[in-house]
Amino acid sequence: MSKPKHPRALKDTEAQAILSNVRVSPRKLNLVAGLIRNRTAADAVATLTFSKRRIAQDVRKTLESAIANAENNHGLEPDALVVAEAYVGDSLVMKRFMARGRGHSARVEKPFSHLTIIVRQVEETA
Repeated sequence: MSKPKHPRALKDTEAQAILSNVRVSPRKLNLVAGLIRNRTAADAVATLTFSKRRIAQDVRKTLESAIANAENNHGLEPDALVVAEAYVGDSLVMKRFMARGRGHSARVEKPFSHLTIIVRQVEETA
């Protein structure tokens, strides 16, 4: 679940938004990203709006940013957008220690994640 070394170039019908260093584990973030993959943009926003997971609101903001990028920067139609890709990469990990019994300690890891959302315009078939 790591971020690709060389991100691919976007096509003319695609736009993206990246959320970096968000304080949630990549595994939990990937569960929310899985909810929106291959869905229409409007359906994905509605799904994230009513999700009970804490990180869903940050994912929704990132998706709305990708939609705005598609509309303003690439001139794409927002109603014809589909979430083509939503992938998660791991970032830094804060290491902390917690006191345990008999003078021992335990390591506590607090992971961070990256999220990349790519939206694509699809042609309507009659």
